Amino acid sequence: MDEQEKKLEEQAPDTEQQPEPQEDQSETLKETTEKIWGSTKHAWSTATFKANQYKKLVQKKIDLSAIHKKINAAHGELGKIIDDLREAGQKNILNQAAVKEILERIDELKAEAASLEEEVEKIRTEEAPQEEHHSEEKPE
Repeated sequence: MDEQEKKLEEQAPDTEQQPEPQEDQSETLKETTEKIWGSTKHAWSTATFKANQYKKLVQKKIDLSAIHKKINAAHGELGKIIDDLREAGQKNILNQAAVKEILERIDELKAEAASLEEEVEKIRTEEAPQEEHHSEEKPE
């Protein structure tokens, strides 16, 4: 058995020198993994922010388009009422209740459209939230 034990000892790596390289390797691996994970989290948060920003922007533009269609419809309705009142021989057409009602509705729609345009511009200029990156550099 002495010969077998000697052979095993010769083949076995020196246990005193092994822990140091393993510690260095595991520390390097840990640091590399943390850096990769940090980069992945940053890329993911940036991508999700941009996707949400685009989604909000598209929804606001759809809403804005719908309001512009309502404004155009109200203009058409206003023109028809004014023409009908003129043909009926009405005086002071702009003081008629139906005309005032449509004009008020148009003003409300224009105000809503202006508000949506401001929101669209605000969404466009929004920037992704910056995450704090702590770089832990060890003194040499």
